[in-house]
Amino acid sequence: MINSATQLSLFSYPDFMDIRFPKPQYLGAKYIHGDWIARHIPDDTNVVLDAFSGSQSIGFLCKKLGKAVISNDFLTFNSQIGKALIENGNDILTSEDIEILFSPNSNPDEYNLMESLFSDLFFVREEARFLDAFRSNVSYLENEYKQALAFAVINRAMTRKVTMGHFAHTQALAYAANPERVKRNRSLIRPLKDIFLELVVEYNDAVFDNGQKCLSYNENILDLLPSLANIDLAYFDPPYCDSHADYQGFYHLLETFTNYWKDKEFVNGTKRYSPKKEGGFETKKDIVSSFKRLFALSENIPYWLISYNDRSYPSIDELVGLIRPYRSVRVERKLYTAGRGGKGSVAGSSEILLVCTP
Repeated sequence: MINSATQLSLFSYPDFMDIRFPKPQYLGAKYIHGDWIARHIPDDTNVVLDAFSGSQSIGFLCKKLGKAVISNDFLTFNSQIGKALIENGNDILTSEDIEILFSPNSNPDEYNLMESLFSDLFFVREEARFLDAFRSNVSYLENEYKQALAFAVINRAMTRKVTMGHFAHTQALAYAANPERVKRNRSLIRPLKDIFLELVVEYNDAVFDNGQKCLSYNENILDLLPSLANIDLAYFDPPYCDSHADYQGFYHLLETFTNYWKDKEFVNGTKRYSPKKEGGFETKKDIVSSFKRLFALSENIPYWLISYNDRSYPSIDELVGLIRPYRSVRVERKLYTAGRGGKGSVAGSSEILLVCTP
């Protein structure tokens, strides 16, 4: 049952509700759960914090509902999607911008990281050189929103081109040489430039101004929260410890490309950067204390919605116990009937939404 706030938003912002979020290919993305989550957004909320925003699909949904959205993710490539589609209200990539991005490498001596690291691993050398040239030209776009759109689209193009949509394997080129796999997914052999040109239309179409001030941050949420005020609802979708995908392991190439690191160690067969960033929610030794800090820092936010999974650590009962000193909590469940990647979303497990009220 859709609550009155959602009904009001559907009728108040019909043009916004018709805007489509570019479909992500991201393990754990809440894109498919948007309608279910929206039913639990209280009537009297205007400012929404999407604290672990990932693909940005829930923040984007709240923006369509007319909310002032504060989006945050501690991974840079995710925060760039937020800058492009949450904070940005007007700027799109024009044909002139795309010409700039597709220009020859403006500084080959500086911009050669993709060719040197990932040639013959995820991309043939020609494609890796294209990525280096593209990255060298991003800064020539006229503002941060166009630059963020460029990152969002090219990063999505890379996940579309590489089989399984992530970079935690070394089979990309082998699969691209397999006619049976190509028959199922022709993007494996399409040039990144062509995929970009197809996707940029979807991303440009998703840019809109909802009349509210929306922001995108790239910080650890435990550091950001003390600086925020007047939030009505916080949506928390932390990594599901012990059951989630290793986002930095799966999407390391996107983070490396966006930051364009030259001072990292790159390890194992996939050339993942090392050390990983630490957010406090990835390991059993940290996560309980991190949840305690998260809830204490959110004490002045009236409503919380927390996405979780029934195979994660700590258990649902333990997590509810951590919440109860601050909020009343109701547990909503949605059964997975098919797997979606990661042992927390296999058939038979449940997606959990903890609805926390004053």
